[in-house]
Amino acid sequence: MRITIQQDKCIGAGLCVLGAEDVFDQREEDGIVVLLDPNPPAEREAAIREAAATCPVLAIEVEADNR
Repeated sequence: MRITIQQDKCIGAGLCVLGAEDVFDQREEDGIVVLLDPNPPAEREAAIREAAATCPVLAIEVEADNR
């Protein structure tokens, strides 16, 4: 899967971190989302998609890996 983050859209709600803290974190200074693991294991896909879906501004996009 490919994860894209639009940091300029992020409002720092932190819901993504609650859903997948091993993949997402927040910057200390402003709470903006950061991607910790650009290649997470496939078994985390459901949690990652749920975390992205809970973002109030949809700043996280998850796409299937077409390899």
